[in-house]
Formats: sequence, C-alpha cells, structure tokens
Amino acid sequence: MARKHAVPGAALLAALLLSSDAIAQSACGEIAAACEAAGFVRGGASAGDGILVDCAGPILEGRAPRRTTRALPQVAPELIAQCRREDPAFGRAKGARAAAEQPPSGASGSAPAAEAPAPSPPVRRGAPDAGAGPNIVFVLTDDLSWNLVQFMPHVLQMQKDGVTFDHYFVTDSLCCPSRSSIFTGRYPHDTGVFRNTGNDGGYHVFRARGHEDATFATWLSAAGYRTAMLGKYLNGYQPATHPPARGWSLWAVAGQAYREFRYSLNQNAKVVDYGTSPADYLTDVLSHIATDFIRQQRDASFVIEIATFAPHAPYTPAPRDAEAFPGLKAPRTPAFNAAPDAAAAKWLLEHRALDARDFALIDSDFRKRAQAVLAVDRMIGALQAAVKSIGAEQNTYFVFSSDNGYHMGEHRLLPGKMTAYDTDIRVPLIVTGPGVPAGRTIDDIAENVDLCPTFAELGGTSVPRNVDGRSLVPLLQGAKVQDWKRVALVEHRHPNRDKDDPDAPGVRSGNPPTYEALRGADFVYVEYAGGEVEYHDLAQDPHELANGFAALSADRKTALRATLEALKNCHDEESCRKAARADRLVARR
Repeated sequence: MARKHAVPGAALLAALLLSSDAIAQSACGEIAAACEAAGFVRGGASAGDGILVDCAGPILEGRAPRRTTRALPQVAPELIAQCRREDPAFGRAKGARAAAEQPPSGASGSAPAAEAPAPSPPVRRGAPDAGAGPNIVFVLTDDLSWNLVQFMPHVLQMQKDGVTFDHYFVTDSLCCPSRSSIFTGRYPHDTGVFRNTGNDGGYHVFRARGHEDATFATWLSAAGYRTAMLGKYLNGYQPATHPPARGWSLWAVAGQAYREFRYSLNQNAKVVDYGTSPADYLTDVLSHIATDFIRQQRDASFVIEIATFAPHAPYTPAPRDAEAFPGLKAPRTPAFNAAPDAAAAKWLLEHRALDARDFALIDSDFRKRAQAVLAVDRMIGALQAAVKSIGAEQNTYFVFSSDNGYHMGEHRLLPGKMTAYDTDIRVPLIVTGPGVPAGRTIDDIAENVDLCPTFAELGGTSVPRNVDGRSLVPLLQGAKVQDWKRVALVEHRHPNRDKDDPDAPGVRSGNPPTYEALRGADFVYVEYAGGEVEYHDLAQDPHELANGFAALSADRKTALRATLEALKNCHDEESCRKAARADRLVARR
C-alpha cells in the first residue's frame, strides 16, 4: 500500500538499512535462516533447493544459483562479509554436489545472447572488509549531451580535478540498452536488450534473462560493499509491482518519473508517493536520500548510483531554476539544419529543412535542458560535501556520465537520439578520485561496457569471463595500455511503435533503421539494415556531413566490414578485446 512521503532523513534511511548492531553473532546462521524463510529446505540439495548448496553458497560467492528456480533472499553485505570471516567454507558443496556446482568442462562463458548463459562467479582479488575499499559515487544522467556540461560548475571542476574521457561512447543511444550495458558490462548482442519495450527490450527482458544476478552491484555487495541504487533503473520498472533488484542494500527507484513531480519511489519494497510541492522535485529528493546514505557509511565501503531523470523530456527544471538562462539558444554548429549530401542514407534524406517554428521549439527545449541540469549539478556538490563530512574525500571516486547523448537540430533533426552521430553516442565520462591525475584528457577509446569491470576492479573484485568490457583503471591511473581497443561498437534496432515508450521517436526527430556501427578515434562507419553504408572521416568531416564510403579503397572497406563482424560476434572480454584492437584497420586507406 502506498503512503504519503516525507523527504527521507537519517531515521527513515536507518530503517531501510540493516545496521551493524543487528548482525547476529553467527552471521552464517542468519544467512541460513534467511534461505529457509525464502523456501529453501534442509536436505533439499538433491532437488536443487538445499539451504547451503543452492542458497547460502551462491550468496557468499556472489553468483546466481545454477539449479534452483527460487529467488535468493536479499542479505546485507555486512552479514556476508562476517560469515566469510566466521567460516570461509560455509555453503560450499562437497563431493558429488561440488562437481554439480562447477561449470561444464571447457565452458568459456562465450555463448551468444540467445542462450542466456548463467554467469560465472567473479574472481575475488583480496576484496576488502567493510570500510577498507575505496567508495564509488556514480552519477548517471538521462539524455545529457556534451553541450550541457558548460552549465554545470561542479562538473567543470571535476574536469579540473580528474580525468575526462574524450572518446567515450555508448553501445546504443537509447536508455535501456545503454543502462543494461552499464550494469552488466555486456554489449546488447549479449544482454539481449535492444529496445525499451517489447520482447527484446526493457526491464522485463533484463530480469527474465537473469541479468539482475550479474551486475556490478551483486559483485561489490558480495565483496562487502554497501550499495545504493537511486532514481531511474530500467524502462518498464513499476515501483508498486516490481521488487528491488538483487545486490542493492538501499533501493529507491522510480518508474515513469520524467516530469519530476507526482511519482512514486519503491524504497526498499515500500511504495512512497510524492506530490507537486517544490520539496518533491525528484532530483532534490534523490540528493537527500543519497547524502543521508553516504553520511551513514563512516565505517563501510560503499558504491552508490544516482540515476537522474533529468534532463530527459519534458525537461522539467527545479522551480527555483525555471527562469534561468533567459534568451539561451541551442548551439548552431555547422551540422545545425545542414542538408544531407546526395550520398546520405535514405532515412536522413527524407527530412526536410527546419523552419522558424522548429528553431523556436529547439531553443525552448535546449533552455529547459540547461535549467534542468542545474539541480543535478547542485546534487553533485551536495554529494561531495557528504563524502567530506565523513572524512572519505581521499578515498572516494566520483564518476559522472550519461546513458546517451541528444541531437537538437543537427542534420535537420528535431530533438531526439538513436543515431550513430556523435551528438547521440559520444557522452561525458569524467572521473575524480585516488590516484587519478588532475586536469588530464584521455583520448583512448572507452565505452559504457567498461564501467562495470572498472567498478569491480576499484572494489577489489573482478567480473565473470562473459563480461565484454575492460576495466578503465589503468587509464585512470595514467598508464598507456599497448593493446587497448581502437574502436567502439554501437548496436541499434529500429524502435517499436509503442505509445508507452518515453523515447518513442517523433516523425522528424530521427528514426534510423536497424544498424551496427564502429566509432574509431577519427572515423565512424555504419551498416544499416537493407544494405546502405555510411562513413565519415572525422579529420576531414568532423560534423559528419559527407558520406565518404564510396571513396574508400576496397581493402579499407573489407577491413571495416570484418572488424564490425568480429565485434558483433564477440562474447567475452578476450574476444571483444581482440576484435576491438582492429588490427585490420591500422592501414588508414
């Protein structure tokens, strides 16, 4: 039953979290009791429902159960860490049962997405006891493009204090595929999440394919971290009907909250309704919950994701910011209202020139987007202050990014996303923290699949073999990696016509057919369903206005096709790393 809210403070947060004083002397006994309460039975191992083998073991090892269909109970990370200290072998199977728990001989974790393989358990690298590892504060915005960073002073300061990834891209310029890649470290062809809705998209597909059991949250939780997920999760999640996902100590997640008012949060399985007063503005509410959570972690390592709905349409600013930036207009880059060249793909050629009414709409929307990010920027300042208040500023990484970019008038397109142009696929990734050099720009190719293994490595653990991304930690620490990737993979499917999809494209907002693309340091290559191909040499054509594919040599065309094919068919870090090295493309022309 829903209840009316008050902005959560320390008292409510304490009720949502398990305090360390509540951990019993026998933490392993508490875990066994939780398993029994969830329906697992003593002596049930032969049927796949044993308390130890099928429930406690997976919980302690941070993996999905391989035999049972029952859901594992939510267990606080402190309890898991204490049980490991009490009895490192607790829940571990013996004899024939141990053999049953092992993956088949020769398993590589490289099965294609359609087979939905059970994740291999992560390898722990001296994972910290509570309080020992660095903290991670991850702020993920919605539809934020690079041209909005100029309005965010705290983010600009982060650039001065840390590193900026200048060539950071998303696996798809669409919410759910991108977020699925962030959580799991896997490309859409391995998550099976290509859209926001339908049988290949959204929360239901993500959950049905078992991905909630294999995220950076589950692995860091198993390593002793307190974890918090706040704000936007995945399209299709409904606070009143769907449970918190596994791996999160604190869960405060909304559904369709794009208007920033009149929404509900699922706060650790309790539905809290918010209204229309200024205090209900969603970004501010998330800020309050997040800072309270941080202040309670003086003796525990934590990772927190604050996923704002801002600045997604309808671009609602905080009431206090509704009059900011009077007269602001969207940037008029050379791509703004630019006519496509004769060799452009058919879907783009169909768009007519923008007119004065279009200009006014675009400028109004851009101004509201700039206003909306002011609250996000203030939230970052509040998060930094909260970290400092517990004395953790020297042991905390701040990560700022977006799920995808946004075009506003470029290529004659009304506001939207989903294209392979840099307006949509190239987004900010800015990181500060221990060992991160100040004021540095990193030119190496990075992608959102790399965040999951990065968070895992920072937390002292690693990811399963079937994760496609690669940790950015060496780059964060200033190292040059000789075998680093040369290209990023983008996979997009033509969206369903679903009226409930908040990203359903308008007729003139850009709605390309299904495509796969490569983004290199100085080029973009796109293969559209139906056979059309697009290529831009960004050194000569930085605004992606002229399709130069026809002028490429036969060898270059062959190398591009082969590299894209290899990346489309990679299914683990090793095969994806080899494909992204793109040795075929070293010869430029």
